[in-house]
Amino acid sequence: MIKAAQEVGLSLRQITEALDSLPEGRTPTKRDWARLGSRWRSDLDRRIEELTALRDDLADCIGCGCLSLRSCALFNPDDRASAAGTGARYIVGDLKPTAGTK
Repeated sequence: MIKAAQEVGLSLRQITEALDSLPEGRTPTKRDWARLGSRWRSDLDRRIEELTALRDDLADCIGCGCLSLRSCALFNPDDRASAAGTGARYIVGDLKPTAGTK
């Protein structure tokens, strides 16, 4: 169960919390596992949406060579970096890109 949970991207903290919520003194039932699954479902759905958006936006970046990242939908949506000045703000290190935040 732990390995499977890790494979879908759950943190060790999430796995520990889930295991701690299971009943002591008896084997977990299908209902117990369904309860845990429903807890994780919204988080997994959110991550799937984020990864899908990342995948779709990534196609626009391959080979673009953009040093200012002015139009980069991944790291600089709506040209937020322009507030720090012109040029390659991420490359010179005065900004840290945050992929996936739109």
